[in-house]
Amino acid sequence: MKLTKNIVLIGLSGSGKTAFSKRLAARYGLSLVDMDSEIVKKAGKSINEIFAEQGEEAFRRMETECAYECGKLTGTVISTGGGVILREENMQALKQNGLVIFMDRKPEEILGEDLSDRPLVADDQQRIYRLREQRYPLYVRYADAIVQNCKAKEDTEAVLIAALEKLLVENNTAK
Repeated sequence: MKLTKNIVLIGLSGSGKTAFSKRLAARYGLSLVDMDSEIVKKAGKSINEIFAEQGEEAFRRMETECAYECGKLTGTVISTGGGVILREENMQALKQNGLVIFMDRKPEEILGEDLSDRPLVADDQQRIYRLREQRYPLYVRYADAIVQNCKAKEDTEAVLIAALEKLLVENNTAK
């Protein structure tokens, strides 16, 4: 399948964006861009180091640059950072050539994951509840589809693929 649009996954840290973006890229033979990995590569330091040394605002500027670069791609699966939705310009850039899927996962399930490399929740894991409350309306606003990430990866993947294929048909983007 040749896609003329990108597939963009949004959601909280720990929602499954990275894992499922890899699965989608492999399934459809598409390129994969993990925005956080791209930022780390360009900055030459981890996200935790960027936050500690330069602050969240500097990270958000780097994220916006990356969103603009990703928005110019075609036929790519893009895994975003959890806060990409905080700047409307990021989402405009990603949506200009992307179908956006919100990977929705309950905070209590996320808390079962290793969050030590997530700067906003590493020292206060209960903050994931506050982040969800703050960001949920934005995730819904920007999403073309919402996929519940349940405990069974195979079930979630099946729902994700069905949602994606429905979007592709609706948008007439697969050739």
